[in-house]
Amino acid sequence: MVRVEIFSDVACPFCYIGKRHFERALDAFPYAGEVDVTWRSFQLDPAAPTEPHGDTHGLLAAKYGISVEEAREMSGRVGAMAEATGLEMDFEGVVHVNTFDAHRLAHLARSLDREDEMVEALFAAYFTRGENLADCEALAGIASRAGFDPGAASEMLAGERFKPEVGNELGEAHELGLNGVPAFVIDRSLLVSGAQPPEVILGALQQARENRAGEAVS
Repeated sequence: MVRVEIFSDVACPFCYIGKRHFERALDAFPYAGEVDVTWRSFQLDPAAPTEPHGDTHGLLAAKYGISVEEAREMSGRVGAMAEATGLEMDFEGVVHVNTFDAHRLAHLARSLDREDEMVEALFAAYFTRGENLADCEALAGIASRAGFDPGAASEMLAGERFKPEVGNELGEAHELGLNGVPAFVIDRSLLVSGAQPPEVILGALQQARENRAGEAVS
């Protein structure tokens, strides 16, 4: 079994694009049934407040020291990349908040073996519907639309469950030296950084399987 850990933040457009690229790579991989995928928590801005703050272009301009117009152009290029994968991103509507609780919701889905569904729902909620991913009611609604029990989601979010797990994964990303996402860590021996084309990810999957085959022979 090839183990793929995808360190990602639901507030990262390249992670959403990378998800589509990974799915296409997996579709082309003859041994997709032998791939075990786990989404790992990462936060681009762990200090972000839980209340909405700023707009996409203003925040980008401040972060990179560029003009708002240049930030709009940057968003436009990312939007074009997204469209090429079949995604539409509304950067004007994005609500910038802390994503820690959203990661907790993904962990709840993982405990039910349905993590990918939740991750997809969170990406869509953030980039296409402009939902507040730090709002517990909004998160419960996202869970409900994705086919999860909203009551169970609300109960989890009201308590402490999965906080240590998310914190541990954030620390693990730091220990692995990951400074950006998406990061596809394959068998803890191969790393594909960024929203690389599907063929690059496919090549890494093939290499990982060859490595495992070689180990079995030796």
